[in-house]
Amino acid sequence: MAMWRKIALTSCVGLSLVLAGCGGGSETSSSGGTAAAVPSEPITIEYWHVNSQDFGGEGVKELVKRFNELHTDIQVLEKYQPGNYAGLLQKAQAAISGNHPPDVAQVGYNFISYVTENVPYTPVEEVAKQDAKEPNFIQDNFLPNILELGQTKDGKVVGLPYSVSNPVMYYNADLLKQVGWDADQPPKTWEEVQKLSELVRDKTGNYGLYIQEPPDNWAQYALAKSNGGEWLTSENGTPKAAFDSPETVETFQMIGDMVKDKRALHAKWEEGLQAFSSGKVAMVITTIAKRESLQQQSKFDLRTALFPTFGEKKRSVPAGGNALFIFSKDPKKQAAAWEFIKFMESPESLAVWTKATGYLPPRKGVAEDPNGLKPFLETNPLMKPALEQMADVIPWVNFPGPSGLQAEQALIDARDEILSGTSDAQAAIKKAVDKVNKLIQ
Repeated sequence: MAMWRKIALTSCVGLSLVLAGCGGGSETSSSGGTAAAVPSEPITIEYWHVNSQDFGGEGVKELVKRFNELHTDIQVLEKYQPGNYAGLLQKAQAAISGNHPPDVAQVGYNFISYVTENVPYTPVEEVAKQDAKEPNFIQDNFLPNILELGQTKDGKVVGLPYSVSNPVMYYNADLLKQVGWDADQPPKTWEEVQKLSELVRDKTGNYGLYIQEPPDNWAQYALAKSNGGEWLTSENGTPKAAFDSPETVETFQMIGDMVKDKRALHAKWEEGLQAFSSGKVAMVITTIAKRESLQQQSKFDLRTALFPTFGEKKRSVPAGGNALFIFSKDPKKQAAAWEFIKFMESPESLAVWTKATGYLPPRKGVAEDPNGLKPFLETNPLMKPALEQMADVIPWVNFPGPSGLQAEQALIDARDEILSGTSDAQAAIKKAVDKVNKLIQ
């Protein structure tokens, strides 16, 4: 607790200085000087997030509770928003239009461009510069390649990277042994994934594979990129959908065929993960951020492996997760929001967050700190593949323009048509490309 109190004292000093700079007022001290006025009522701010009960929700509650206990001048209300990042953004836009914006909110990395182009916000680096105590907090604690996740094309840090993940393969080692597969040698390629899935279906009647299906295309982007495909290109400065390439169509058709012959499961994200945890699926491709919940729910020998490759092609996995954005319009609430963000990005808070989810810490040095996460990471082998894949991480492509959310949905619709068997990959993807091009151009 002593460490948390030290953090709180630092935050309180920083906040009082920032509030003074934002017009918070001053009062004459007994020695004749001036001191920053302390607000008579605590500033209340809202933190919007996508973390449900089985996806880090308890970690959010714990961190907010600690922050509120350590601060008398700020109180944070955490608000879970369903529908993942797209759902949160839609509700945030409505709240902003009604002049009741969330003060701090998680924004998925694939929606950075959409927010900066279409939603009123205050760049986090501008608020950070007003911090008299730690004006260089961002530059001192984050590596350039991590900051890129929350930057615009001109290099401005608009949101501070918070949750960082990549997709890994979780597998039921007991089920692999049951069908005669060496559990110490999980599939390394998609060809092997298909072979094992066939064995599981034929010998147990269970499914071999489930690939996450939330309202986004993160996992599908990893598949396409690892097979040499792409989402977007540019012609004479104009963005153009490019996911109708043979490489991308091949990946969608592969999964569609596996679902059709019952080697793979087609289900909503929560249902798919529950099927895996209950032993009805051998392998699941999902975020390392689901590590804690799957570890708690699975009663079998749970293991993780690297994201499979397409033969000798280079593995490319998009960075998942979110950056923390400030949507407050009130300077005092902006200052309070920044203090909360610094708290959430402290080594102690990031350790709590990683243990509660599986997200990788964005701040440099936290994973290697012997007094921080290093012991946990060294003793939790499920985290190893995600750490090894950091060299393969690429940015998650953003659909540009005011219709970016609709463009993302068009591709989700195509995915669902393919997996439900109502359309083959070529036709569904062609329809989605035509729609996306109209939306983004």
